[in-house]
Amino acid sequence: MPVIQATDLRKEYSGRRGSVVAVDDLSLVVEGPGVHGFLGPNGSGKTTTIRCLLGLISPTEGSVKVLGADVSELHTVIDRVGALVETPKFFPNFSGRKNLRMLATVAGVDKKRVDAVLETVGLQDRSKDTFNSYSLGMKQRLAVGATLLKDPDLIMLDEPANGLDPAGIVEIRLLLRSLAEQGKTIFVSSHQLGEVQQTCDVLTIISQGRVIASGSVDEVLASAGQGRMRLAIADAPGALQVLLAAGFSARLGAAPELIEVDIDPMQGALITQHLAVTGRFVRSLQAEAASLESVFLSLTGAPGPAAPTADEPKASE
Repeated sequence: MPVIQATDLRKEYSGRRGSVVAVDDLSLVVEGPGVHGFLGPNGSGKTTTIRCLLGLISPTEGSVKVLGADVSELHTVIDRVGALVETPKFFPNFSGRKNLRMLATVAGVDKKRVDAVLETVGLQDRSKDTFNSYSLGMKQRLAVGATLLKDPDLIMLDEPANGLDPAGIVEIRLLLRSLAEQGKTIFVSSHQLGEVQQTCDVLTIISQGRVIASGSVDEVLASAGQGRMRLAIADAPGALQVLLAAGFSARLGAAPELIEVDIDPMQGALITQHLAVTGRFVRSLQAEAASLESVFLSLTGAPGPAAPTADEPKASE
C-alpha cells in the first residue's frame, strides 16, 4: 500500500482577476520507507500539493490517500503523520527540552518521548540551552524533532533547509537519512538540489502544477539527456569542427583544450575514432556525471527553484 497516493489532483483558486490553477491533474505515488524529494520552480504548486495532502486545503478535483486513509478521514491516521510546513513557534527563552515537553503535553504524548527525540535530532547535549542560543541548523533540527514526538511513520517537510548555512544543510541531510534508515518515509520539498541529489532515494519534479518527471534519482538524472563526455585535445577548435561535421552535438569547454560532447559514455570510442582518422589524438576522455541542477533546468526551463521570499507567500504556490 502506498504511503501517499494522489490521483488527478487539481486545485483552483478564485481571485479578482479570475481563477488560477495551482495544481493541474497531478498524480503522485510515494512508497516507503525512504526519502522522497518533491521539486519544482517557485509557483509550480509544491506547497499547494503538500497542503492538499495534509488536508489543510481541499482539492478542487481528484483524490488523496495518506497511509491508506482518504484525506477526508485523515484524523484516523493523523498520529502517524508528522509535518513541518511552516516554522513552528518556539519560546526563545525556554530550553529545547522545555519547548518539546510543552508540545508533548499539548499533543498528549508521554514526556519520556522527548529524550528519545532529542537524541534522534542530535540535540541531547544542548537540550538545556535556550532556544535563542541555538544555531539556525539546531533550530531547524528542533523543529523536525517536534514532528517526531508522536513517532510518525510519515514525515512531510516543506523546505527544511531553507536559509541554513552549509553546515546546517549537512545537519538536515544527515538527519533525514538517519530517519529513513529507521524505517520512516520522508516526503521533502526542497530547493537545495545538490543536497536533494545526495539525500533522496526517489524524486518527483513538477512544473505548472503537473508532474514532469518521477523515479529514482538515477532514473530522473538519465531522463533529461543521453549523457556527456569531456575530452582534452590539441587544436580543440579544429577537433570540434571534425566532430560537428560527423554529426556530434559538441561545443568548446571552459578551458582552451577542452571539448564537451553530448553522447552516451558507452559510445565514447566513436569520438576517438573520428578524430584519429584526421590525425588528431585525444589526451583524455572523461564521462561527465549529470547533476540534478542541470536536469532540473532542462526539464523545467526554469532559472532554478529559489527559496520562497518574504513577499512571495508559500500558499501562492
